Amino acid sequence: MTMHQRYGGIVPEVASRQHILTLVPVIEEALRALPRGWDDLDAVAATHGPGLSGALLTGLNAAKAIAWQRGLPFVGVNHLEAHIYANWLGAPAPEFPLVALVVSGGHTLLALLRDHGAYDLLGQTRDDAVGEAFDKVARILGLGFPGGPAIQRAAAGVGGAAPLPRAWLRDSYDFSFSGLKTAVLHKVQERQERAARMPRPAAGKDRPGAPAPQTSGLDPQFVGQIAYAFQESVVDVLVTKTVDAARRYGAAAILLAGGVAANLRLREELTRRAPVPVRYPPLSLCTDNAAMVAAAAFYRFAAAVQHGWALDVNPSLRLGT
Repeated sequence: MTMHQRYGGIVPEVASRQHILTLVPVIEEALRALPRGWDDLDAVAATHGPGLSGALLTGLNAAKAIAWQRGLPFVGVNHLEAHIYANWLGAPAPEFPLVALVVSGGHTLLALLRDHGAYDLLGQTRDDAVGEAFDKVARILGLGFPGGPAIQRAAAGVGGAAPLPRAWLRDSYDFSFSGLKTAVLHKVQERQERAARMPRPAAGKDRPGAPAPQTSGLDPQFVGQIAYAFQESVVDVLVTKTVDAARRYGAAAILLAGGVAANLRLREELTRRAPVPVRYPPLSLCTDNAAMVAAAAFYRFAAAVQHGWALDVNPSLRLGT
């Protein structure tokens, strides 16, 4: 994350290069945890999509090479499915049927899980993913990257801010966040324009040449209020649609997954309003990680699912394919 902060977001070429540099050390560190090293491996898995093609290629080709050299089965995993399976790590396995809300920088979707590998896509974003919206709004507010934690910090303890619009998209489980992002931009522009019209006081006689105070920036109170209103709007829409889906399809539990699953306000509100138990991974397993890929691959492998060397990356891979 530190590498990408200087650019204000993920640069695909930089991400791929970092994957190449860190892949071998990470593999070696993982092997050190196994008593017999390579001989303790039963299969090799990697995600092949969706995501950035360069980063996907790095992991997929390395995994296929290891599986071929060691004579091990190879399992390709859907990245979105892997996020969901982070909920199978370190806790009793949830009972089906389940409703899963996957929220990350690149994806926002709601799915019904009938069994392992059996998914019905209920809805998805029509424009920005929720994590992308967090990043863009944080940039508008001058809060930096990554946007999710920055907005959560700015919104903490604020409350009472005027609400921002919510895109309900009636009779649909789809999501839309571009209008909300635009509403934030307009409020910031109005604030800046109003500040620019305010007269600047002349330099005092006792301080000749004193600079006029800066009025074009955003004061922390305003930033906090907008961050709070934005976060409340996002959480309200996500939670309302997820709770409705859980009731409609008789879900035994709700699974929260993806990088934005780390948002404490989302966890709190979903748990408070849900009619069934809500499960979410620990913070360390919300963002992209290898453990969730292994968890998804475990159930695929148990169902005799394997892939050949011709499997290629698919940056636009959908859940259930």
